[in-house]
Amino acid sequence: MAAATERTDELVREYLLFRGFTGALKQLDAEIKADREKGFRVDKIVEQLQQFIQSYDLPALRDYWNYLDRRLFSRLEDVYRPTVNKLKTSLFRYYLVYTVQTGRNDKAQEFFLKQASELQNQVEWKDWFVLPFLTNADSNPTFATYFSRQWADTFIVSLHNFLSVLFQCMPVPVILNFDAECQRSAVIQEENEILRQKLFALQAETYRMKKEELQQQQQQQEEEESVVHHKLPAYVANMDRLGDSELDMTRSQRSTTHSLQSRGGFLSSLLSQSKKGPSRPTMTTGVSPTQTGGILLGKKEPSNHQSTKGKEVATGCKDGKSHFTGLTANEPVLVQHRQRRLQDHGKERKELLSKVTSQGQSVEKKMEKGATEAEPSPELQTEQSESLTKTSAFSTEAGGQEQPFIVLSQEEYGEHHSSIMHCRVDCSGRRVASLDVDGVIKVWSFNPMMQTKASSISKSPLLSLEWATKRDRLLLLGSGVGTVRLYDTEAKKNLCEINIDEDMPRILSLACSPSGASFVCSAAAPNLLSQLDLAAPETGGRGVSQVPGKLLLWDTKTMKQQLQFSLEPEPIATNCTAFNHNGNLLVTGAADGIIRLFDMQQHECALSWKAHDGEVYSVEFSYDENTVYSIGEDGKFIQWNIHKSGTKVSEYALPTDATGPFVLSGYSGYKQVQFPRGRLFAFDSEGNYMLTCSSTGGIIYKLNSNEKILESCLSLGGHRAPVVTVDWCTAMDCGTCLTASMDGKIKLTTLLAQKS
Repeated sequence: MAAATERTDELVREYLLFRGFTGALKQLDAEIKADREKGFRVDKIVEQLQQFIQSYDLPALRDYWNYLDRRLFSRLEDVYRPTVNKLKTSLFRYYLVYTVQTGRNDKAQEFFLKQASELQNQVEWKDWFVLPFLTNADSNPTFATYFSRQWADTFIVSLHNFLSVLFQCMPVPVILNFDAECQRSAVIQEENEILRQKLFALQAETYRMKKEELQQQQQQQEEEESVVHHKLPAYVANMDRLGDSELDMTRSQRSTTHSLQSRGGFLSSLLSQSKKGPSRPTMTTGVSPTQTGGILLGKKEPSNHQSTKGKEVATGCKDGKSHFTGLTANEPVLVQHRQRRLQDHGKERKELLSKVTSQGQSVEKKMEKGATEAEPSPELQTEQSESLTKTSAFSTEAGGQEQPFIVLSQEEYGEHHSSIMHCRVDCSGRRVASLDVDGVIKVWSFNPMMQTKASSISKSPLLSLEWATKRDRLLLLGSGVGTVRLYDTEAKKNLCEINIDEDMPRILSLACSPSGASFVCSAAAPNLLSQLDLAAPETGGRGVSQVPGKLLLWDTKTMKQQLQFSLEPEPIATNCTAFNHNGNLLVTGAADGIIRLFDMQQHECALSWKAHDGEVYSVEFSYDENTVYSIGEDGKFIQWNIHKSGTKVSEYALPTDATGPFVLSGYSGYKQVQFPRGRLFAFDSEGNYMLTCSSTGGIIYKLNSNEKILESCLSLGGHRAPVVTVDWCTAMDCGTCLTASMDGKIKLTTLLAQKS
């Protein structure tokens, strides 16, 4: 019961935090600390009673026993009342014996002074009033038993067993049966799985037996048919039934074709000849059809036409004997018929030879033309990238390991001409908003086809982008001059523009509440841009850690500021923000490496801890919202427990191309450096897999692994420049991964999850 109580307390605490009832959560923690029942742990209750005895705290001992009597013992039936009284008497005697053994006769006398009115009328206490005045009480026959170690141990064990049985038998609320129900459900699921496997095994065995029986029946039928009738070839099975002579002739022709194919194949020989040179010259009119067939077979024909006929007829026989030895009168008719068919066969071969030769020449011309071209077409590049992606996706599966996802397709959106900063899918999963470093905003759809819906160019530099949760046609755009714009993607115009703070013009991050009523805006001092752009790649931009900033809450409807959050220990630039599912919690990552968790009902910081050595680049809630994940300047991907401030659940080191700074090199020593601005990682619909950036495309890792390193499951590929931001759309049945790179290309990879 103690384990169930502890587990239930954790669930209630998680529920209160989920609902945002932080006041109730604090009250619950305070009452759990002062719990006198010790979470129904018997060892803790017995230990508390012994502590009162060892400290000679008689009032506390009496008060605690009276509490247990009111809370627990009073609910028992009357038949158990004598047992409770005996345990109480033994507890007080245990206290008296301890005072005498430790030489505190004054505490023994004090006990009788305070308890005299209650104990003087009880027969079992009649002889105990003289105990404080005895010199050698342990040798007195009346009290010697109580001074033995055996009696003390027996009393402690009896008290422990009585409380244990009491807790097991007492009625409990339904919520305490949660663990028992979970265990029962797990056992039932295991039994169902075992039975399902047995059923599959029986079905497979039945199918195998039926298949064997069917094969045996087919063999018997074939044996019976071979005795009565001629066995027809496969290509004659659906034809009209031939006579014996025609059948033997067909076998003869098929054996000839088979011998030709065994030498390399008729089509392959023709194709190789067409590549090497011109085809063989056609036969002259003076050559007979019989000689034509012999030339194709590579044989020399004798001059005697009668011997030629005998050889051709005997071709289909294994023993070299002719099947037509018994024919006399019908022989000229059969020979004429055979010659007519051979002529038709020769014409078909000539036509096939000419067609294959022309096709081979056209293929060679195309290959030569393709070799002279400097670069393949974009369509061909897309097909090649898709084939490479699919090959890499199934390479592991071919090795024996099952892939968690199947790559259905990979498309490219290429209407940006500079590096992407942000790329986000809206809540409905129908449209994507992308922003590049030149201030170009593109809103486009990819289902059922890729199409640009809206396009805009900002005069002032833009640094952040966020979809409005409600009325998902609206976009929030944060600039570098201290303004936030509300952009209507369907009307293709700005609805309003607000000034945030003149002293803090850098709008680094925007996050809209799931309710759509408000949004959080992170503003920073103007020197942030200069330090960020001029910082060398090897320094990691750590000089920006002291840039001041503000975190503000704005009303979406009125576009007015509601409040400013307190950032302790000092105002600092906040790089990334994210809400939980209902907007009661907000997690932020700042330039000082600290993650802060805000209670959005009280509008105050509930937790904060040092997360990274350097800046925090990206932070997100986990699927169950009991933890948060973060990526920092130190190149670490860390999972944090939000119930225990600063407690790491897991920590992994990521490659440099996943965390930045991102470097794109060009000709003549050109080098472009970009520090992280958008989302660096995204989760699938169940939070079991994570998509991150890399130099060639997105990489999917498996989470919740026991290994100390992340397990790479799938490399999406498809990019020639470093990927700087990602997103994972799970609104549709098939998940779509978005990877945006420094060359302005955005890849949409559609995945199908394989259910294990």
